[in-house]
Amino acid sequence: MKIGAMLGDIFRSLFKKPATEMYPYVRTDAPDRFRGQLKYKSETCTGCQLCVKDCPADAIEIVTIDKVAKKFVMRYRADRCIFCAQCVQSCRFGCIELSSDEWELASDKRQPFELIYGRKEDIDALLERATQLEPAEAAK
Repeated sequence: MKIGAMLGDIFRSLFKKPATEMYPYVRTDAPDRFRGQLKYKSETCTGCQLCVKDCPADAIEIVTIDKVAKKFVMRYRADRCIFCAQCVQSCRFGCIELSSDEWELASDKRQPFELIYGRKEDIDALLERATQLEPAEAAK
């Protein structure tokens, strides 16, 4: 490259606005069809588990609390998810969607990546059952 052409590029660049965004301070809206964090509506879930079968990353687990009363809890591992939206397409009842608002998922710990979705009483019953099983496993 010739020096004259390079100097011309340098002077043009001096008077242009920067192309980057000041991200943490200035936030822009995500596109409409952006694939962010998974959202689950337990009220409409039938427990068919098609989302679990079709997830290529094994990021979804549906725990059945009471099948007759249609009480289900979803355990979602965001650190495994590849945001392919296959679970959204395979859900026949529209229980799962990918949020375009929640996409900032960075963390320095692994704990926030394991999310449990469902009704509060169902989640409490699941956690209570898990704490009852832990002392029994420790006695072995």
